[in-house]
Amino acid sequence: MKNSQLLNSVLIAIGAALLIYVIAVEDASPYFKIVGLIIIMFGLYRATNHWVATKDDHKEDDNKE
Repeated sequence: MKNSQLLNSVLIAIGAALLIYVIAVEDASPYFKIVGLIIIMFGLYRATNHWVATKDDHKEDDNKE
């Protein structure tokens, strides 16, 4: 599970870096903006699916004690 969270964070950071690059450079290709948005959205999609799947994990830990 830790690797999944790390991968999601890395995907979001890469997408954000691409978008910041597009803002900073005047003659950047619009494809960088598209790819950056796709990578961010994919990372957010994976992260929210992970959060939904593990939202009740704390309840299982309480029952064990």
